[in-house]
Amino acid sequence: MERLIEGYRKFQADVFPTRRSQYKLLADSQAPEWLFITCSDSRIVPDLILGTGPGDLFIARNAGNVVPIASDDVDGVTATIEYAVDVVKVRHVILCGHSDCGAMKAALDRTGLENLPKARRWLDHVQAAFSYRPPVNPADGAGAELASLIRGNVIAQLLNLHAQPAVINAVKEGRLTTHGWYYDILSGRIEQYDEELRCFRPLLAVQE
Repeated sequence: MERLIEGYRKFQADVFPTRRSQYKLLADSQAPEWLFITCSDSRIVPDLILGTGPGDLFIARNAGNVVPIASDDVDGVTATIEYAVDVVKVRHVILCGHSDCGAMKAALDRTGLENLPKARRWLDHVQAAFSYRPPVNPADGAGAELASLIRGNVIAQLLNLHAQPAVINAVKEGRLTTHGWYYDILSGRIEQYDEELRCFRPLLAVQE
């Protein structure tokens, strides 16, 4: 805890005073342009990777960057999507998976989940990833099979995202765009799923 308290002390002394006017604007409202859905993994730090800051990203995180199938059931992810799209009015939803994902490792081998009933049930949400795995990429090295499944999960969860009522309406109205990303921790590179070509391409190349 001491490390966190020291970090807070530094924030109060050095960071907050220099951005006081920004925080004053954010104290009563927010207007982020992006909803960022990603994994709970501690190695994924969206603001660091994307150069964003307070008020920029509306974030939903969970094990395996899951978007549960649209239904009448209530869950935190779909409730967040509904709120972000219909109330906050984000313009983009980014679904971001990442390399070396523990949830997807567990999906490949469920050994050891006997005493984790909640996690075991949660992994049912990623089963569709096996149906959408792209061809294994030798460039991924020893983790190529896992990387393929993780990309397949991005596709599967992106399809679930497209099926959310709030997303369907917003896309139809032309006020929302969705994106599927794969982030590689080792290289720092991001790939974006091209829904027309049905393949992952380097993000910077897609934007050029």
